[in-house]
Amino acid sequence: MTFKTTTLVSLLAASSFFAGGSALATTFKVAVGDAQGSAQWEMASKFKSSFEAKVAGKHKVDLFPNGQLGSEETTINSASMGTLDFSVLAVNNITPFSPTVGVLTLPYVIQSAEEARKLVTGEVGKELTANTVRDAGVRIVGWTFSGFRVLTNSKKPIKTLADLKSLKIRVPKNEIMIASYQAWGINPTPMAWSETFTALQQGVVDGQDNPYVTVSAMKFSEVQKHITNIRYVFSLEPIIVGEGIFKKQSADVQKAMLDAGAEATEHSYKWLADTEARIKKELIAKGMQISDPADGEKEWIAKATTAVWPKFYDSIGGKAKLDAVLKTLGR
Repeated sequence: MTFKTTTLVSLLAASSFFAGGSALATTFKVAVGDAQGSAQWEMASKFKSSFEAKVAGKHKVDLFPNGQLGSEETTINSASMGTLDFSVLAVNNITPFSPTVGVLTLPYVIQSAEEARKLVTGEVGKELTANTVRDAGVRIVGWTFSGFRVLTNSKKPIKTLADLKSLKIRVPKNEIMIASYQAWGINPTPMAWSETFTALQQGVVDGQDNPYVTVSAMKFSEVQKHITNIRYVFSLEPIIVGEGIFKKQSADVQKAMLDAGAEATEHSYKWLADTEARIKKELIAKGMQISDPADGEKEWIAKATTAVWPKFYDSIGGKAKLDAVLKTLGR
């Protein structure tokens, strides 16, 4: 082989090695906001196994639970800038970056897991994904179904809005969720997720709301006594990839990411259905007491929907957007 031929072969090899995505054996980092055992962790674990199988070991996925790679809000910026590959986070933390996603967190829009699935896997989900790419530089590739955000507190059973008024409640730094509590007559305490357990433990706040699976995974039974079955927000927690990272991959790797995300979404939906009832029993066994709103939640629903929905029509893309979502759900 001549020097010239050897040089050409070397250059071609180098070109193949450095050309996007699948030519390199890459390990993708996935930030997971919640702890192992949570719905987020379950979905991320399924994404990992599905993706690694689809690329036949050419790429790996490492999961970092419990906010090891930063707060959920921080990971959006990191993914957008290309310093983090993936993140699994509550959809309410995407809303400040891509406001139209807020339609999924308007109180009492989603009334069942089936409705949540219909929205995120259909045309609504496709539109919101396109919007997050445009607005935030991140792409939603899959969804976690975590269940309704129930209210927990350390003080007393909460059955009416009058009971709620004496409590200090932590909420995410999300305008829609803050407005919901304000409609119920209290000013909640916006707080980063990473600070929440300590704040509950130290009595800085009395309570918070999150799905049963999250209450269990985060060991809130150690610092909370009471659960109220409110159903104002169904917790959806997407897995996002930085759009820059996504675009760098070959078509095969991009497809593997999207297909693994779809499989993880379906797995999450089934896992929630199989798991939530067992977790409720476990929390009761650990001493938590569960109650329902006294009036079937009618007062909660009426005040939240009449006060909050109109306030956010503009940010979600107009009242027509909400009407279209409700029509999709048959309402």
